[in-house]
Amino acid sequence: MLNRRSLRIKVMQSLFALQQCRDANYELCLEKINEMLSPDLNSMEVQNRTQLASQRKQALQLFKDAFANDESSIDHQDLRIKKAVNECLIFYQTQSKKDMAFFAKNLVSEVEKIYERYVAVLTLAVEFLELAEADKKVSHKNFVNNKWIQGLRDSGDLKKEVKKLGNPWGDKMDRVRVWFRDVIRQETEYLHYLDKKSPSLEDQKRFANHLFKKIILGKTVINEYFEEEVQRWAEDKEIVKGLVEKTIKSFDPSGTGSLTLHTLSVNWDDDKDFIEKLYSRGSQLEAKYKALIANNTRNWEVDRLPLTDRIILEMAIAELILFPNIPVKVSINEYIELAKNYSTPKSRQFINGILDVISKELKTTGDVKKSGRGLIDNK
Repeated sequence: MLNRRSLRIKVMQSLFALQQCRDANYELCLEKINEMLSPDLNSMEVQNRTQLASQRKQALQLFKDAFANDESSIDHQDLRIKKAVNECLIFYQTQSKKDMAFFAKNLVSEVEKIYERYVAVLTLAVEFLELAEADKKVSHKNFVNNKWIQGLRDSGDLKKEVKKLGNPWGDKMDRVRVWFRDVIRQETEYLHYLDKKSPSLEDQKRFANHLFKKIILGKTVINEYFEEEVQRWAEDKEIVKGLVEKTIKSFDPSGTGSLTLHTLSVNWDDDKDFIEKLYSRGSQLEAKYKALIANNTRNWEVDRLPLTDRIILEMAIAELILFPNIPVKVSINEYIELAKNYSTPKSRQFINGILDVISKELKTTGDVKKSGRGLIDNK
């Protein structure tokens, strides 16, 4: 099931991708200025290369200065320089807005797709069951009669989701057949399970867990398929695995109820609001907060910080000022963990020290307003 840490990771990845696009847009602007103020090799007129070189140099510096000061345009007596710089400033602003909107939309979509991957993993087990039933060379009786696998096949919830989302394996059955032949039928634990005379319910449950954890989501070609198809499968897999484990654990085959699916989020509206706000503020953090980072990084210039560290710090500040119901200590600890898992070896201690100082400054200035038990009371 989704938790706030998983959501923070998704936002961090989106902000990282957004910043890479912004950096690419910036470099593209520099290239465009160079092109606009370079000699026209197709022109029949004599090109003043010395003058063009001077104009390029001035235009590049003016663009960099305007960009650093967050200016949307410049004025200059040389119309060619003015035109080149202003066109590139407009290009950067327009393209970056498009990128920001794209990643905002994609962020929500990618989170929602985790549920589809959960459905795909469960459905794969059903496909294996049906292939086992059709296999006349080997008796798969114990697998076919496994109450948990049968429960998945008979689940009204799963059938409903497959109908709504489409069968994820419908056009990939050749691949699924190969997996069944080369992975499932050759797997040692599977063969041991088939040899059992009369598997108990506990045996059946244990094997169902093994099928998902060690075969489908383990170190096999099946998991490699998901790695190739899903860009951020490493994080998504842990969520899917947790949902699958809960699905198996909650099913009681001796009862009258059918196997039910788990929801991705207890309250998706709240979680969606959390990631949208955190992404929006993190991607447009005000200059005064960026200055706060710069002022507390001692000998480090903000632009020279590892990009992941910079994003983590900006996200942390955004969260501290945006969400009054999240304790300051919780936010800081979460971003320390992000640094530990996704940045440099020294980043955890660095992030810890910086956020401790920044959170106190934000409390003093009134930017952080928390009230309630376990929160900073800053009225």
